[in-house]
Amino acid sequence: MYFFGNATTLIRYAGSTVLTDPTFLRRGEHVHLGHGMYARREVDPACRIAELPPLDLIVLSHHHGDRFDDVVAGELGEDLPIAIDDHAVQQLRDQGFTGGHALETWQEQEILRGDARLRITSVPGKHASDHVAGVLPPVMGSMLDFYQGDAHRFRLCTTGDTLLHDRLHDIARWYPDIGLALVHAGGTTLLGTVVTMTGEQAVRAVEVVDPRTAVPIHYDDYSVFRSGLDDLREAARNSPVAARFHCPAHGETYGFRARRS
Repeated sequence: MYFFGNATTLIRYAGSTVLTDPTFLRRGEHVHLGHGMYARREVDPACRIAELPPLDLIVLSHHHGDRFDDVVAGELGEDLPIAIDDHAVQQLRDQGFTGGHALETWQEQEILRGDARLRITSVPGKHASDHVAGVLPPVMGSMLDFYQGDAHRFRLCTTGDTLLHDRLHDIARWYPDIGLALVHAGGTTLLGTVVTMTGEQAVRAVEVVDPRTAVPIHYDDYSVFRSGLDDLREAARNSPVAARFHCPAHGETYGFRARRS
């Protein structure tokens, strides 16, 4: 797992290559978040979009100013498969992208490449409390199951830009044995309301979902973030959570492997 910054990661495993939540704006550039709201990018991405390898799939938790920005829309191939909620498919089409595949909650999509098979399942997310829900797009988390032939190799979860919510318990119930969770933190605050998990809330989510390893992402890249890694580390120190936390720097590669039988 290579960490570009924000929620953008490159995941390579068992023959599959997946890009999550791409954004490649540079430091100092601004994104429009709708309803007159803007955010400034504070940290450069670890590399440029032209340096990406060939991709099998893009996983997009939602379509917003800080996801699928103008750089991404201008430089990625328009026929790339993109797993996204149904709310965003038309937005992708308006940008000329034909590979958007709408997933409702718990719906699956499979990508085949030789004997490698990747199954992606949309899992529940909640981007905002009810009183501001209409201001922000819906969001989904994703479960990635990697196979070689008929053998299941690894399970990876990405939370998407969610808050803590009760349906996280459903994820843990239906998808045990998560090897790695990419947990979106940052405490994004819009209109005075927190719309992504703070560091403390991210640790609580890990307690529920119960992965073997948790990797916090989406924590310091934009001016609307209010809760960084220090908050998460402090909460993790005081938590009974069994998961091991690894906090990557921009440009860092984190290696993971299947648990031995």
